[in-house]
Amino acid sequence: MKIIEYLINNYFAATILVVIATAFAMIMSANVSGTFNKYNRIKSRRGCPAHKIARQILDSNGLYNIEVTRVGGNLTDHYDPKNHIIALSDSVYDSVSIAAIGVTAHECGHAVQHSMGYVPIRIRNAIFPVVNIASRSWFWLFLLGMLFSFPFLTEVGIVFFALAVVFQIITLPVEFDASRRAMGTISAQNLLDDSEMKGARKTLSAAAMTYVAGLMVSIAQLIRLLASSNRRR
Repeated sequence: MKIIEYLINNYFAATILVVIATAFAMIMSANVSGTFNKYNRIKSRRGCPAHKIARQILDSNGLYNIEVTRVGGNLTDHYDPKNHIIALSDSVYDSVSIAAIGVTAHECGHAVQHSMGYVPIRIRNAIFPVVNIASRSWFWLFLLGMLFSFPFLTEVGIVFFALAVVFQIITLPVEFDASRRAMGTISAQNLLDDSEMKGARKTLSAAAMTYVAGLMVSIAQLIRLLASSNRRR
């Protein structure tokens, strides 16, 4: 707590913290790309494409209503709960690689979370509308407060940014649980053999660290906002 208090009262130190956190996030981003590319070049022995793997996992969980589609880009895979879609990127959809199967199982894990009413994801969905507004408006509120010396607006901007940080914190267990479910499914359905499991696990672990790094950047930025507000006072 003393360290946080020191940072809040020292804008220069808070800025250094943001730089360090940002550098770490860049390293983690490069790491997930490198790890995915490495294991995306290794074909699974089963040789089943990722979109068919997704269909198998969903059907085995009774999620027949969820569609598996292709989406452009690289590592743009996601689950859309509103439209009931598992979207697999161009680099994953037809791939039979270890990495692609790991990513696919992870996204299916999110679909299972929604179907089971997983508590953290219910909380995240409940606060999303408020967080969405807060994340879009915090900067302008903070900036107007600083420019025109309106402490109230500055504080509201900081609170709105803090809500976005809370959202990221709640997202962490959602992502880690989806990866845990993915590895359990891969093992239970023999989608990969024991020697291939290591590659899938490394791919998902690298992806999870990008969420950790993103949270670290946001927390550092929050501390700097508080330090900036204190400095103006």
